[in-house]
Formats: sequence, C-alpha cells, structure tokens
Amino acid sequence: MIAQKRLVFLFIALLSTLTIIAQEELNAVVVVNADRVQSTNKQVFSTLEQSLTEFINQTKWTNKKFSPQERINCAFTIIINEQNANNFSATLQVQSSRPVYNSSYETPLLNINDTNLNFQYNEFEQLLFNPNSFDSNLVSIMVFYVYVILGVDADSFALRGGENYFKQAENVMLQAQQGGESGWENKIGEQNRFALIDSLLSSKFGALRSIYYEYHRKGFDLFADKEREAKQNIANSLLQLDKLFNITVGNYMIRVFLDAKSNEIRETFSQGKTIGMENKLKETLQRISPTLNNQWKEIKS
Repeated sequence: MIAQKRLVFLFIALLSTLTIIAQEELNAVVVVNADRVQSTNKQVFSTLEQSLTEFINQTKWTNKKFSPQERINCAFTIIINEQNANNFSATLQVQSSRPVYNSSYETPLLNINDTNLNFQYNEFEQLLFNPNSFDSNLVSIMVFYVYVILGVDADSFALRGGENYFKQAENVMLQAQQGGESGWENKIGEQNRFALIDSLLSSKFGALRSIYYEYHRKGFDLFADKEREAKQNIANSLLQLDKLFNITVGNYMIRVFLDAKSNEIRETFSQGKTIGMENKLKETLQRISPTLNNQWKEIKS
C-alpha cells in the first residue's frame, strides 16, 4: 500500500514537472564570454551564465501553453569588454529561429548585436523582474529581448501576431528609461533598443510586420510541397523592403531583417527552381543593402 502511494506521488510529481516544462516558451542558450577581461574571480561569469539561463527558460512570459517542441530556440551571447568591481560593460548578440513546416530546417528570425550592455551584477544575486518598476538594467535588457523574440516569432505565424509582445517590450523600455542608460534613449539616428521597439510598433513600418508573415507563413512553410510558389511569395515579400528604404536614417529596420536573413536569401535564390523574378530581386537588394552585395551577386539571374 505504501509502495502504491509512493508510485502515485511520483507520477503526480512527474506530471507536474512535465506541465511546467510544457508551459515554458523559450529554449534559450546563454553564453557569457569574459576572455577580454582580467578577473580574480572567473566563477562569477559562470554563475551569471547559469542564472540568466534559468531566469529566461524558467520564467512564464505569456499566458499560452507551449509544448516542448513549440519552444522557441534562441541564444544570448554576452561578451564582457570591461569590469570594474561589480560593474560590467559588454555587448550582447541576440538570435532566434523557428521551425519550417514539414521540414527539419529552422529559419533564422533575429540576429541583433546590441553594443550597449552596461550593468551591475553581484554573484549569486537573484534575478527578478517587475513589469511595473525598474530595478536592474541587466534584467530589463534580457526581458526586453525576450519579448522581441516572442513578438517576431508570433509575427511569422500570424499577421501582426506579435503586437502584445512588442507592447510588453515597449513597457520594459519605458520603465528602464528611469535608469538613464543610453541604450533606452530616444535619439535621432540612434540604432538602439528604443529605435527597435518604436519602429516595430510604428505604422510607418507596417510593411516589415507583413514581410515577416508573408516570408515565413506564405513562403518557407510552403517550400516542401510547392517550391516555386513558395519562392515567388518569398521574393514578393522581399521586394516590399523597398517601401522601408529611406524612411529613417541608416535603414535600421532593413538591417535588422537582413542581418538575420541574408545568408538564407542567398541560398534560396542561388539554387533550385528559378521563378523569373531573380533579376528584379537582386537589383532591389543591391540598392537597399549594398554592403551585402557579395551575398546578392550569387543570386541566379
């Protein structure tokens, strides 16, 4: 009888664990690289890495249930540039991807390099997030990008599906502005976190939100069954980038999109079936993003 009760208890405990796992949204890998700094306590960086991994992966970010296979694969790479006691200056690379329907392929969604990561951290301190206050620049930055990841992922499955997540990222930004750190400031021409979320929520960049949807849902998700139609839809979505050209100084949002997608675009249109749109696509991409011309010149013409 005791053995039977113990078995029931273990089953309930296992079921509870699986339920918690199923509700997690992100499958994040966090890497903290401190090779550039001299420190008497290298363990602090391992502790920070583990704490951030647990914080991101074990926090419930949405009210939706995610099965293990639905969790969003993403990566946060922190390069520590300077350390002064418990003050750190670093850069942060944020990447995410999502699976393509009826395929083992994962398509990249984000590849953002944030060069303005300044924070304080004491080893073993608990990482806590309060949406109604600003407590930690490190936590605010990580949470901001969590919601950007969720938003772009949702946009790739449904037209403007990420709206609520982007608004939550905006709220994080508004709270974090109290800390006075420059990455959150509204400065003309500045390509920072403010510019990113302001653009994603701006009606003038509505075309970008449509591109994320059409490129993925009407393009890559059809690729396995209807390659030609999928490539036509992908090309048509990319041609809409022309609408964003010269809207803002430096074409930041075009760069955000193409930093993640340029390799994939090159590979998609340099092999396989042709669709008769390659020349127009190449000309458009060369004009709006000439720094990536080595990629574009490989597109079939």
